[in-house]
Amino acid sequence: MATLGKTAGALFWMFRYLERSENLARLVEAGLRMSLTRGETAVQEWRSVLATVDMRDAFEATEQAYDPLHVVNFLLRGRTHGGSVLSMLEAARDNARRARTAITREVWEATNECFINIRSALARPLREADLPQVLGMIRQHSALVRGALHGTMLRNDIYNFARLGTFVERADNTARIIDVKYYLLLPSLSHVGSTLDTSQWDMLLRSLSAQRSYRWLNPNETKPIDIARFLIFDGRFPRSVLFCALKISENLKWLAFDYAEEKPVHAYAAKMADDLQKLTIEQIFESGLHEFLQTFMRSIAAIANLIEKDYRFIE
Repeated sequence: MATLGKTAGALFWMFRYLERSENLARLVEAGLRMSLTRGETAVQEWRSVLATVDMRDAFEATEQAYDPLHVVNFLLRGRTHGGSVLSMLEAARDNARRARTAITREVWEATNECFINIRSALARPLREADLPQVLGMIRQHSALVRGALHGTMLRNDIYNFARLGTFVERADNTARIIDVKYYLLLPSLSHVGSTLDTSQWDMLLRSLSAQRSYRWLNPNETKPIDIARFLIFDGRFPRSVLFCALKISENLKWLAFDYAEEKPVHAYAAKMADDLQKLTIEQIFESGLHEFLQTFMRSIAAIANLIEKDYRFIE
């Protein structure tokens, strides 16, 4: 079981790092768009971006100004910390190498090419003109790895550990972005309902690749409570809190089937998903959105720890 646990851990973290790198690229892209609309208050937007990924202190330790290119280069290609896109893609490739015998050639090649191509694109400091292409490359390569996984892998325990890595990371990311950004978007109450207000809510949706989907369902409305309801409870949207929670529970159920054994994490994840489905956005707002999201993120962290413990990733 120790060897199996190490392989499962490598797969779990491989896909966590891939998801995290893509999420960071989307957040950077949204930050760039937001900073163009906020003028002199753009510094606050970059602070919120860094706070979302828990790297504000690390950036400020470099003593660089909150210039967009300084922040972007720090987040995409920084080597003094482990939270940059480049560092995470290298970690994903290293984990893929550890799990090489458990993944198909297509998944390995897509992961390896992802790291090599992005490393080449980030070999030197980025200029503003480089950013759209580089950010697009990061998203595209992440999608290619997921496509290889879906198109070539058996639906067995290996696949389920990979998917758990994706959805644990995605659930945490969605909750984190809503928590940090939701009440920071409006510079003052005087902007509520203005063009500026609408563009800022659009940026929140863009950070989660949710703008198009939300607009399809709400073509003429940009209400904070509707956005929160969509990002938390819409089970059709693959980055919503509920969608991720249900997928985590589903993949764990398949693992229980694969190993003919239920472990503590199964009951914990099932209860989290069940509790979410019983809530309404009105109840969350009444008790506190921040408190709800903080509790949810603690639950996701607990699930990640239980997965590692129950399936003996480290022995």
